[in-house]
Amino acid sequence: MRHARRIDILSAEALAPKGRGTTWALEHRFSAQHAEPWDDGWGTLDQQASEEIVPPRTQIIEERVKSILSGNDSPDIAFDLSINPYRGCEHGCIYCFARPTHSYLNLSPGLDFETRIVAKVNAAERLREALSGRAYEPLMLNLGSATDAYQPVERRLRITRAVIEVLAECRHAFSLVTKSSGVERDLDLLAPMAQQRLVAVYVSVTTLDAALARVLEPRAASPQRRLRTIRALADAGVPVGVSVSPVIPFINEPELERVLEAAAEAGATRAFSIVLRLPWEVNPLFQDWLARHYPLRAERVMARLREMRGGRDNDARFGSRMTGEGVWARLLRQRLHKACARLGLNRTRHELDLTRFRRPGAAGQGELF
Repeated sequence: MRHARRIDILSAEALAPKGRGTTWALEHRFSAQHAEPWDDGWGTLDQQASEEIVPPRTQIIEERVKSILSGNDSPDIAFDLSINPYRGCEHGCIYCFARPTHSYLNLSPGLDFETRIVAKVNAAERLREALSGRAYEPLMLNLGSATDAYQPVERRLRITRAVIEVLAECRHAFSLVTKSSGVERDLDLLAPMAQQRLVAVYVSVTTLDAALARVLEPRAASPQRRLRTIRALADAGVPVGVSVSPVIPFINEPELERVLEAAAEAGATRAFSIVLRLPWEVNPLFQDWLARHYPLRAERVMARLREMRGGRDNDARFGSRMTGEGVWARLLRQRLHKACARLGLNRTRHELDLTRFRRPGAAGQGELF
């Protein structure tokens, strides 16, 4: 991929404004145009450098989609279908593997990904249509696999809740991954479904260090708040696990065991982790973030990642893209497995029941159970 240059939103030395993962409007890989700062002889660059930077506001773009179920053909993932109510994510996690999807919208995987959020406002309607089809057979379904289904705008738009209402009506089992405490709002739907083995939730806890979380995942819930969410889910009888992902060498990797201990104490019964992936535009974005926030560790971090990726910054091959390969990747897996065994994690599976599925009736006519 041709690495685009940083354009003049902020100087290369400036840190991201509060609540944003990056200020870099990185050009996407399909861009036919290239922009760069230019001195017109009137002191324009000096003037821009002295002007007060106004943090960009979040824009919500409403979209009426033709379909909402996405199929999965990756052997690395344990579900067959996924639903993502939103494109882009205001949480601003610098490492998000979904950032490159904004390229398909002719938007930047950098700043646009976290400030221009596409809301699929008819998601529940399209889901009802799909589940009503005579050819549809229930498959393992995941909600929020790419972008967080409970990002801040969900409080107002309630698209995710509408989707879960359809799944509850149809008794369709699903798993959910989030790093937001917003999932607690929907316990009135999730708890009854959990009693019938129709739902399992995984909360992403990347670090226990609040300072690191603020720059790594700036608009996500704090680590302690996520642990309270695990406790709330467990107390409500919802099977809950923890995702310690992504594991970034020398950044959050030393905390792996401590995060697992805190999650187990909060009520998590399962755990998994994924080694940092740097597909497409995520690579320059992450390396820029690393150089700004951890300049003394940057070379060491990238060297370790390359050791686990066959000498490359990224390895997209099935079978190794989630775990890495080599000595260091094996050591990480051993640490995870030993900690889980010690803490009693992963002793039982969150078995979901697909046999309870029933096709939806007309909108508004179904019963919950």
